[in-house]
Amino acid sequence: MTTLRPDLEIIADAIPGRTRVLDIGCGDGALMAELRAHKYIDARGLEIDAAAIEAAMAQGLSVVQGDANRDLADYPGDAFDYAILSQTLQTTRRPDRVVDELLRIAPRAFVSFPNFAHWRIRLALLWGGRMPVTRLLPVAWYETPNIHHVTVSDFRDLVRDKGIKVERAWYLSGDKPTSAAAASWRAEHAIFLIGRA
Repeated sequence: MTTLRPDLEIIADAIPGRTRVLDIGCGDGALMAELRAHKYIDARGLEIDAAAIEAAMAQGLSVVQGDANRDLADYPGDAFDYAILSQTLQTTRRPDRVVDELLRIAPRAFVSFPNFAHWRIRLALLWGGRMPVTRLLPVAWYETPNIHHVTVSDFRDLVRDKGIKVERAWYLSGDKPTSAAAASWRAEHAIFLIGRA
C-alpha cells in the first residue's frame, strides 16, 4: 500500500471493493490510485487545480477539471456508490448544498474536514486573539482557501437538521485515532460516513 494521509487511509479502508466512487477535490489522485490498485474500484475524480489534474492523469486516472460549487449538478443521480469530499467542505461556498449534491449522486458519502474547534485553535484565539496557523491549517487567514470554519458539532447539527444518517465517524488527534468522547474539542480532524435517511 502507498502512504496516504490518515483521513484518506481511513476512507480507503472503509470503502468496499468493486464499487463506483467519485472523489471530489481529488488532488493528485493518491486515494483514487490506491482504490484502483487494491480494491479494483472504478474511481473518478473532480479537481479544480490544473497541476493536480495533470499529476493524476499522469497516473492514468480519470479526472476532470471542475468546481464542487457548481459542477456536481452535472452528474446524474445515483451515478456512483460513494462520493468522497476530503478536506474540501470548508472551501465550498455553500457546504449545505454540496452535501445535498453528494447524496444525490451517491447513496453514501465520506466527508472529512479540519475541526476548527480543536483545543489548540481555541487556545490560540483566546490567548493570541488571532487565527492560528497549525499543521492542518498551515497558512495565514488571508491566504487560506478555507471560507467556512466548520466544527464537529456544526457538521453533526447540519446532518441532523437535514435528516441525514451518520453511519460512522472517525476522529483524529495528530495522525492518531481518538475517541468520540469530547471530539468537538479533542479532534483535529473528523471523517464522517453519511447516507440517505
